[in-house]
Amino acid sequence: MSRLEAALAAEQNRIGTEVGVSDWITVDQPVIDGFAKLTHDDQWIHTDPIRAAAETPFGGTVAHGFLTLSLASRFAYDCLPPVDGQSMSINYGFNRLRFLSPVRAGSRLRGRFALRDVRCRSDTEFLRIHDLSIEIEGHPTPALVAEWLSLIVVDPEP
Repeated sequence: MSRLEAALAAEQNRIGTEVGVSDWITVDQPVIDGFAKLTHDDQWIHTDPIRAAAETPFGGTVAHGFLTLSLASRFAYDCLPPVDGQSMSINYGFNRLRFLSPVRAGSRLRGRFALRDVRCRSDTEFLRIHDLSIEIEGHPTPALVAEWLSLIVVDPEP
């Protein structure tokens, strides 16, 4: 059995199961401000705590949806170790993505991953599809849900 076949078989055995829950990460105002500066998205609902408290239903500032999404990579490091023979994993995109709940400044988030499917793409690559939920501590509705695709590249046989 080749490295790719072995890796693919191991992943196929995990389809339909939860494969990991990450550590919590706090998204506080300095994190939100840093993201705003980096992305040039300084909309006041993210960066002006006084105005956001007075003029929004959120009671204060909220994280950018794309900030929440960008933490998925960090959560994946906690939950998705490399498969045997893997040389790299490449973000391949999303089939579905929905932002369900605002993330108030000071909230703690974590990622939850379930393996939806794996598909062979070549002699050295397979596509891994995870259902991702980014949870807000203490809230029943997640910040976002997504179907995330990763291209796994396996070293060729020696």
